[in-house]
Amino acid sequence: MLAAAREWLGTPYRHRASTLGAGCDCLGLLRGVWRALYGAEPVAVPAYRADWRGEADGALRAAAERFLLLVDGPTGAGQVVLFRLGGMSEARHCGIMVSAERFIHAQEHLGVVEANLTDGWARRVSGRFEFPNI
Repeated sequence: MLAAAREWLGTPYRHRASTLGAGCDCLGLLRGVWRALYGAEPVAVPAYRADWRGEADGALRAAAERFLLLVDGPTGAGQVVLFRLGGMSEARHCGIMVSAERFIHAQEHLGVVEANLTDGWARRVSGRFEFPNI
């Protein structure tokens, strides 16, 4: 799973995209890793705004709860992590943990990068999940 996620490093940021090397956003990264692991995506993804504002509250978390497994325990490699951004109470961003201290995510203006889970990022974590063993 981590090898599949690392394949996306350097992919440019493109809202609502999910094409390796051509462009993706944070959800597109997860979708691409899902396809690498399992084949087709389980459902079509509805349109959404780049900042998720105006979306159904909790839509990202609801999708994670539907298709992924909730993690209870320490942060570790391979976990999908959800983040609250911009003072919002609901998750608006996601990434994949590489270790307890680093994660891969798609960020505007940077594309897909591996970054440190700084205190600022850690304070915004709103959920951790794992890909299922299908």
